Amino acid sequence: MKPDRTIDPALLPALVAFACVARLASFRQAAAELGVSPSALSQTIRSLERRLGTRLLQRTTRTVGLTEPGQRLLQETVPALARIGGALQAVEESRDVPGGQLRITTPRFPAEHLLLPFLPGFHARYPQVQVELSVQPAMVDVVAEGFDAGIRLGESLAAGMIAVPLGPPLQLVVVGAPSYLRQHGVPDCPEALVEHACIRHRSSDGRIMAWEFSRDGRDFHVEVDGPLLLNDSHLALQATRSGLGLQQVFAHTVRADIAAGHLQAVLQAWQPPFAGFHLYYPSRDQLAPKLRVFIDFMRAANR
Repeated sequence: MKPDRTIDPALLPALVAFACVARLASFRQAAAELGVSPSALSQTIRSLERRLGTRLLQRTTRTVGLTEPGQRLLQETVPALARIGGALQAVEESRDVPGGQLRITTPRFPAEHLLLPFLPGFHARYPQVQVELSVQPAMVDVVAEGFDAGIRLGESLAAGMIAVPLGPPLQLVVVGAPSYLRQHGVPDCPEALVEHACIRHRSSDGRIMAWEFSRDGRDFHVEVDGPLLLNDSHLALQATRSGLGLQQVFAHTVRADIAAGHLQAVLQAWQPPFAGFHLYYPSRDQLAPKLRVFIDFMRAANR
């Protein structure tokens, strides 16, 4: 078994104090530089010597010199302390410089419509930030999974998360192919959907999604049935275009199909807009520059 070479954190201040005294060859000057009293500094060095079981400094009324063990310790610790100081300085200098990998968890819809169109502009402005998009429909604990932020519908966010609206309000719409509606008729209210073939969606957690509506300010669900159950929205939309049944989708995804006459919207009076997607993250404290600039850029881009 290899020996444990992990340093006791309590020794670090003492090693810094020892290196300072050795460099200046003076307890009084070292104490002034470190912002402590000479007596406190002397006690720190004595405690270090007792811990190591050897004298490190030779003291006289006029001079301070290194013993042989002290010289060896100084030769080994000064480069290490310099590396630690350099690392700390690098962190401080990077505090206001956006850079590094930015990990975002998001469903496919906001990735396609709210993020990807604006990433070229973001990359042009902040070339040192590398964006990683993890496309997954299920809600994710960004802290536990190591993400910087996530994008989800506002109603699904966990308590305590900081949420920034991203994009406009959303609206659901029930659509069907003209051929289906000619053959089966147009439903005149949400409850009439129980008489129709509906293409349903299974979420990532295994639930079959109920269809959502609103009447007189009250939200309600309708349990529908039909010939096809999918967990892929793109395939479901293809099936709807083919006339297999009705489907409830985000209005934005079928705008072109409706304009081209491939699909027809029904029951629009029962589907008002609602709050859309939000960018969420766990804390405002010490916000990383890469995340701060991403939030500001995306919020401005999606206004």
